[in-house]
Amino acid sequence: MGEHFDLCILGGGPAGLTAAVYACRAGLRTVVFEKEPMPGGQMATTPEIENMPGFMKIDGFTLGMHMTEQAKSLGAEFVTGTVAGLFLEPGMLRADTASHAMSAKTFILAMGARRRKLDIPGEDAFLGRGVSYCAVCDGNFFRNKPVAVVGGGNTALQESLHLASLGCAVTLLHRRDEFRGSVSLLSRVKSEPRITVMTPWIPLSIKGDKAVTGLTISHAATGQTAALDVSAVFVCAGTTANSELARPWLALDAEGRIEAGEDCVTAIPGVFAAGDIRRKPLYQIVTAASDGAVAATRAAAFISEGMII
Repeated sequence: MGEHFDLCILGGGPAGLTAAVYACRAGLRTVVFEKEPMPGGQMATTPEIENMPGFMKIDGFTLGMHMTEQAKSLGAEFVTGTVAGLFLEPGMLRADTASHAMSAKTFILAMGARRRKLDIPGEDAFLGRGVSYCAVCDGNFFRNKPVAVVGGGNTALQESLHLASLGCAVTLLHRRDEFRGSVSLLSRVKSEPRITVMTPWIPLSIKGDKAVTGLTISHAATGQTAALDVSAVFVCAGTTANSELARPWLALDAEGRIEAGEDCVTAIPGVFAAGDIRRKPLYQIVTAASDGAVAATRAAAFISEGMII
């Protein structure tokens, strides 16, 4: 069976890391599974965070480092690796990787979400050769070059500003006239001379030879097509929940998110869902952290109340 813990947390984003802090403070032996070498989830690739209480401005990588070190200092154990099997039978909760088998009295599912693809010709062919889902990761390769950003939320606005700070001539495309992102970010984007906003335009295909050289787009209302000469396309088209492991065990909504209330309680006793994997009205670092605190507190109560087999 391998090692046994009070709490096993799947995912090292802000929900999982906050859960680890609260769980350790409650005296629970806690392990965090994270597939990436550096925890932080999507937060780790966010260049600027300005809406986290206590910080005027901080980058996501640094914030993730702080959260991770805090959890470790309180006693949380970390396992790096992909979970290959998840077993959520009441009273028999287990997660397996290639090298570890961990059982626990309680589980918190905090696997977060991943960037959604455009599913257009050229997107897969030029992945890593001009197609990217993370400007903070790859933007430096395209300094002072023309690039396109596709999306209408906060991520697209933040990525555009980051790329502009690298000297890129940015074309921001959104399929609707109105943006979903915050008013303050949108104001900064519109006042940045290196950013050209085009709405409502839809990407049709990504062109290139050995690397990206252009993007074909279509006007959402008129159907008019146009070609943009760009060296990279940064896709910010929303997210899809990383809930594949949970699918055999729990009900999911149309976006693959777990059905769980504000108490983070799922239909399986001792199993909780936190962060972007849970259906809720707002997906932010602060709401993920809130979920983590709630889920860990509920897990501690579940154990102390003797509700385990």
